[in-house]
Amino acid sequence: MQVQRSLQCLLKLLGGGSQLFLHEPETPTIGASLTSVRYGEAELEMGSVTSYFGRLCGKEEKGEEERHLRANDRPFNLTYRYANNAIKTSKYNIFTFLPLNLFEQFRRLANAYFLFLMILQLIPQVSSLSWFTTAVPLILVLSITAVKDASDDINRHKSDNQVNNRMVDVLIDGQLKNEKWMNVQVGDIIRLENDQFVTADLLLLSSSEPLNLIYVETAELDGETNLKVKQALTVTGEMGESIDALAAFNGEVRCEPPNNRLDKFKGTLTLNEQVYALDNDKVLLRGCTLRNTEWCFGLVIFGGPDTKLMQNSGKTTFKRTSIDHLMNVLVLCIFGFLATMCTALAIGNAIWEVKEGSVFTAFLPREPGIDAGLSAFLSFWSYIIVLNTVVPISLYVSVEIIRLGNSFYIDWDRKMYYPKNDTPAQARTTTLNEELGQIKYIFSDKTGTLTQNIMTFNKCSINQKAYGELFDFAGQRVEITEKTERVDFSWNQLADPKFIFHDHSLLETVKEGNLEAQAFFRLLALCHTVMPEEKKAGELFYQAQSPDEGALVTAARNFGFVFRSRTPETITVMEMGQQVVYELLAVLDFNNVRKRMSVIVRSPEGKLTLYCKGADTIIFERLHPSCNKLTEVTTTHLNEYAGDGLRTLALAYKDLDEGYMEGWKQRHHEASTAMDGREERLDELYEEIEKDLLLLGATAVEDKLQDGVPQTIEQLAKADIKIWVLTGDKQETAENIGYSCNMLREEMKDIFIVAANTAEGVREELQNARRKMCPGSADVPSVKKARAGLFWLKKTETVQDEKVDGDYGLVINGHSLAFALEKNLELELLRTACMCQTVICCRVTPLQKAMVVQLVKKYKQAVTLAIGDGANDVSMIKAAHIGVGISGQEGMQAVLSSDYSFAQFRYLQRLLLVHGRWSYLRMCKFLRYFFYKNFTFTFVHFWYAFFCGFSAQTVYDEWFITLYNLVYTALPVLGMSLFDQDVNDRWSFQYPQLYAPGQLNLYFSKKAFVRCMLHSCYSSLVLFFIPWAAMHDTVRDDGKDIADYQSFALLAQTCLLVVVYVQLCLDTHYWTAVNQFFVWGSLAAYFAISFTMYSNGMFLIFTSSFPFIGTARNSLNQPNVWLTIFLTSLLCILPVVAFRFILIQLRPTINDKVRHKVRKEALPAPAPRRPPPRRISTRRSGYAFSHSQGYGDLVMSRKFLQRPLKSRPALNIRKESALAPNQPQHYRTITEEQEGPQSP
Repeated sequence: MQVQRSLQCLLKLLGGGSQLFLHEPETPTIGASLTSVRYGEAELEMGSVTSYFGRLCGKEEKGEEERHLRANDRPFNLTYRYANNAIKTSKYNIFTFLPLNLFEQFRRLANAYFLFLMILQLIPQVSSLSWFTTAVPLILVLSITAVKDASDDINRHKSDNQVNNRMVDVLIDGQLKNEKWMNVQVGDIIRLENDQFVTADLLLLSSSEPLNLIYVETAELDGETNLKVKQALTVTGEMGESIDALAAFNGEVRCEPPNNRLDKFKGTLTLNEQVYALDNDKVLLRGCTLRNTEWCFGLVIFGGPDTKLMQNSGKTTFKRTSIDHLMNVLVLCIFGFLATMCTALAIGNAIWEVKEGSVFTAFLPREPGIDAGLSAFLSFWSYIIVLNTVVPISLYVSVEIIRLGNSFYIDWDRKMYYPKNDTPAQARTTTLNEELGQIKYIFSDKTGTLTQNIMTFNKCSINQKAYGELFDFAGQRVEITEKTERVDFSWNQLADPKFIFHDHSLLETVKEGNLEAQAFFRLLALCHTVMPEEKKAGELFYQAQSPDEGALVTAARNFGFVFRSRTPETITVMEMGQQVVYELLAVLDFNNVRKRMSVIVRSPEGKLTLYCKGADTIIFERLHPSCNKLTEVTTTHLNEYAGDGLRTLALAYKDLDEGYMEGWKQRHHEASTAMDGREERLDELYEEIEKDLLLLGATAVEDKLQDGVPQTIEQLAKADIKIWVLTGDKQETAENIGYSCNMLREEMKDIFIVAANTAEGVREELQNARRKMCPGSADVPSVKKARAGLFWLKKTETVQDEKVDGDYGLVINGHSLAFALEKNLELELLRTACMCQTVICCRVTPLQKAMVVQLVKKYKQAVTLAIGDGANDVSMIKAAHIGVGISGQEGMQAVLSSDYSFAQFRYLQRLLLVHGRWSYLRMCKFLRYFFYKNFTFTFVHFWYAFFCGFSAQTVYDEWFITLYNLVYTALPVLGMSLFDQDVNDRWSFQYPQLYAPGQLNLYFSKKAFVRCMLHSCYSSLVLFFIPWAAMHDTVRDDGKDIADYQSFALLAQTCLLVVVYVQLCLDTHYWTAVNQFFVWGSLAAYFAISFTMYSNGMFLIFTSSFPFIGTARNSLNQPNVWLTIFLTSLLCILPVVAFRFILIQLRPTINDKVRHKVRKEALPAPAPRRPPPRRISTRRSGYAFSHSQGYGDLVMSRKFLQRPLKSRPALNIRKESALAPNQPQHYRTITEEQEGPQSP
């Protein structure tokens, strides 16, 4: 038998499987300061390639152990080969693009398979098709992807250039020269001005402010918009802005090597043979912004990739969904299955050639040298091509189209559009949609993500009366909305126009001259550490050390007690239009133990008063017994405020005797100058004077949550999604927000605080918490080991969940978390945290956020999502399976590194519960159906091989093979995969439990794939043998024979199409006009194309290409053909319908139950907005003002605020807020003594 001839036309079926594979790389993400970019699939960083070849050549670089640099000495510093300030995130250059890009693309299984098929086509004994029939689509695929990759990398180059070409003043050769950032070297001295980004990691040398202070905003580093105070060494600060002195500066710095610790820096400065210690307070980090400071000079310590910001940016990896990974494994299995089938058929061919083939040699002689063995070998490769449709190459194209369509749904969703900022939701990648339907853990930032980062004076209690709420005539509480009438403060020329209050009775009480109310606001105007700036007459800007401090002083300002200015000895206040100057005698500073602060002032009348504010529990202990009744009522109000999640403070005062004050001041001076026991003696004096206080009332400040945050968290919890908050903020603030969001609740059995300072202490606290939650838990965690991934080479370890009775919460500090993330403690942390309903990590660095995410990914094998809005969230966003950026107050870095972005946290529930769930449902349904139709199509070839002498003859017409995936079944399956939904969005919100099957991966798995194969096997048996038996020895109505190959092929392919269409209809839950058009249109197209191709005209024009002349009109006019089609369809579909019916009756899923409910009930109405129920709580913020100990020293400093009288330009006036744009938060006592030199 002539093998080549028998394969001649059969091998043309490559067109059926050779469909384009278009992989859309991820959208490049370009950040302004991080400029870190998410790379495409098969990431190969240039740095890793360079280091690999370096190691190959024996040039492995030694890690830097200490940084040594000299100011103004470039030749000396260049000997150490430190990185300059240029950053590079691009992936290719003009020379490496082609080889690297091709290498990456051929690592994709589909492209490698195309290449393999093309090589097969080059062998004439196997294929008679020209090699370019496969080469053209392959080159097209590679070219399209290469163009997209090149475009992405060009954008990266542009981003790098944008940052590297920023300009800054650099001191070179005794002159300030304007240089590009990329040209800045370690050891250079640079000059920064107000509102400029910090160029590199700098040692602060001098500044325009008193005491060599500067203010920086660190939002891109830690998410906090409060200003931080930094202070230069006195010895360098004396240089001021003298260019000559700075040019002559030759100090040498020795410090730690580049690292990612944002909160620590160790080093020394050697100057004039004296050594000065350097710490974090003297260093400016890249990513900060200079605020409220005219100018400063700094010495470059770390540049470019060595800066702490870039060290924290996290490794960029290509993100792929779990379904992607599963598909790769399944495709590999399919390859194995294909090889097995082809081997079996090749063996069959050899047996047939030996036993039966000799009969045919009379009219089909073998070519010289062809025997049974070689024929079998050739038929193996022929069947590889014939059965190639079992490897679903067209699957990848369809998957990308479906993902693209579902991404557009997110972009177009008006319910995720935020009109206030004109910000729509955006799917920044098209490759992760179905993963949104499988999220198990959410890691969220706090500031700017859960909260608006805005503090507002919300309510207060004065002399047993509560203010701030509105009631109707029936005494019912009225919800305050944007339409509610506001208090008019236009009578006060100095009022903050942004301040909003709705209870008119408070203003009336103050205006009536109520002494308690006026004393209340007088205290708020005097007892604080706020710094005022009056740029123009009447335009006050408060620079507060914490936003709640600013909110309280602003409240006093609007109610007529305007804090106007301060000197180290006085505080000037406008009281109801009258200027009053108070003498400031003492500031009793705040610390974490006292949890209160006091000021002692003398009024113009000579009256001495101590004003005190602090945590209510602390203040109430120090009240005079006459306040008992007032304390009870105020406590009731405080409980109500705490129930509303507000941050509370108690206010009290005390009149002092002049004689007592003189003695106290003398003792205070002695204690403050004592060498031993200074702190203890001062505390005793503070305790002595802060007693027998008289209570004025309490304040309630709201750390405003974003709209809908508590409801969103509640919905996500019902969907069995666990939310962890990872914040750089303080513990108290994070706890308050936890309660406000209903993440932490009074009803919880316990909330564990982990704050130990040693590894052993952390272990003990974690173990105690775990044993309390689950007394019977084993000391050693239950770890399930398995293998996964391509070729099952990846080892996985899964820590099993442990059952807990009741709800618990866990709060862990940053320093404790550092110990807990160590190798020997990480599993203990994970076990304890996963037992808790809520986990809050405070004071964490950006890298710690990423490490927590990685820990859960590694040991829970669960899909994770990270959501944040600042540059400090970028590493966490990159580490999680899905990264979501909030386009908020802290710039666009998080958005630029994210996979999805929107403006409000509340949109997350719609992204997951609606879009994510639908995407997962559609993708799984598509995959099941796609595998079913392709396997059914291919298995019919397998059965036919036993009837055609294993000669690689195809069952179907070759044009049908070409158009099956391309035309006949493409649109119907895409219609189902783009429009199908089990229930609509309202029902999805009504039953968040519908989300659970995605987390458990129930809809598509290896088991589901095997079920598809078995279903396909059954269908293919019916589809082959029923038409074969029906056509065997059959004649037409007129007695003519129709049992020919062409008629059988037409019948078999028609039956196949009808069955797969009916199966698709059974799988479709949501019918649209588009679905109907695709199904019926595709069926009509099949018959139209068949009749056209089998017509006389096509045969006459292209005789060799259309051999099925007249088959359609001769076969499809016979009743027995249509009866066979009906019988075949019935036998294929009936068992499926019966099986599904029984399954729904016996084991209904949550989807089945909800869909049954949908058919019986009306559409649920949107949840009405109603005032939240009043919640009473005895748990309150430990203290609402969050400045640090020692700031009072700065306020009382003799040097502070001694500014020259010349007019200064307005610095950093932000029009959107009259409250200080950025308020310094947290940092150490600032002293005015010179640093003593240490011996070198």
